[in-house]
Amino acid sequence: MAGGSFGPTGVATERAAEYKGRVTAYVIVACLVAALGGSIFGYDIGISGPSSIHIVALSCCLVSLVASPVTRKYGRRGSIICGGISFMVGAALDASAVNLAMLIVGRIMLGVGIGFGNQAVPLYLSELAPTHLRGALNMMFQLATTLGIFTANMINYGTEKLQPWGWRLSLGLAAVPATLMTVGGILLPETPNSLIERGFEKKGKDVLEKIRGTTDVHAELQDIIDASELAKSVEHPFRNILERRNRPVLMMAIFMPTFQILTGINSILFYAPVLFQSMGFGGNASLYSSALTGAVLASSTFISIATVIVSIILGLKFHSDQELQGILSASCGGRLPIRRSFRVVLGATRVDGAERDIPVRGWITVMTIFVYLFLPETKGVPIEEMAFLWKKHWFWKRIVL
Repeated sequence: MAGGSFGPTGVATERAAEYKGRVTAYVIVACLVAALGGSIFGYDIGISGPSSIHIVALSCCLVSLVASPVTRKYGRRGSIICGGISFMVGAALDASAVNLAMLIVGRIMLGVGIGFGNQAVPLYLSELAPTHLRGALNMMFQLATTLGIFTANMINYGTEKLQPWGWRLSLGLAAVPATLMTVGGILLPETPNSLIERGFEKKGKDVLEKIRGTTDVHAELQDIIDASELAKSVEHPFRNILERRNRPVLMMAIFMPTFQILTGINSILFYAPVLFQSMGFGGNASLYSSALTGAVLASSTFISIATVIVSIILGLKFHSDQELQGILSASCGGRLPIRRSFRVVLGATRVDGAERDIPVRGWITVMTIFVYLFLPETKGVPIEEMAFLWKKHWFWKRIVL
């Protein structure tokens, strides 16, 4: 165990340069299996209609409050397995539903599964991946999400012709990635961080040596131990997050997801089939929607361009906010924030002579400037040493010191 007192970073010194090891097949396979959590999230987005996705989103938000302590107390694998099982149950209930109540319960269980998976899988990937490849391996979650959306849209398009039971097949097939994630969760190793955090230091060291392919893991192990001891010393975590040294992290946790939503991509994902169908694509709306969504998500460098193009098309097609609101009202009776933001962001898009108001583009610009100025580069920096970045940043160092 590390001796001495801890600084505001949680670790005594920067040891990243001393980390040893290589990318083992063990890590690659484990990350691939864990990333299936992204596929069940994506599959549900693609398979659900605008109305039912709200039920899933609500249950997902609520269960996240439970998933966090479960992940911390019982490990990342435990939450991944819980998520997979919940999603399997939800898929089975939806596929065999004989009434609306059964269908709603199934949707709730899908939300529970997504809540556990989305909370545990990115953390699992971050802790298991080597420092220099953490970003690349963590992107597997996003890649799996994209592929899940694309697969769901293709299945929806194919099963549309299999009436009256095609919709059951679409919902039931959600159990496939969930089963793979559950089985994988049972076979996967727990992360060294979680084991050490829960007091299993010897086992954590053994796993770390196995996934790094070397016995020379002292530097990385010491960082994990130091960070774990600091975490255990915090008596009031929610009060502690408001301290000066934690404010940069708190700000990023608030602003980054907010900017992501305000860019409009979530609205496009949820309502693309409705919009394409309303614009005259008819029964093939899901196919066109999946093609557009896959292209946008796979090519992150063209996200802003694609969003602006979609905004202009909508502005040209729907000449008034009332017309757009009428379409949305017909597709869903729900009034959750994602729908409201969709109306505000895309409903405000209009063409009046030479005047074009595209708020999505504005938010993307604000987000880009914010990231450029206030978000430090994290490439090659261990999770346990992230706080050193804030101390070196031109702006945040004034806050944390």
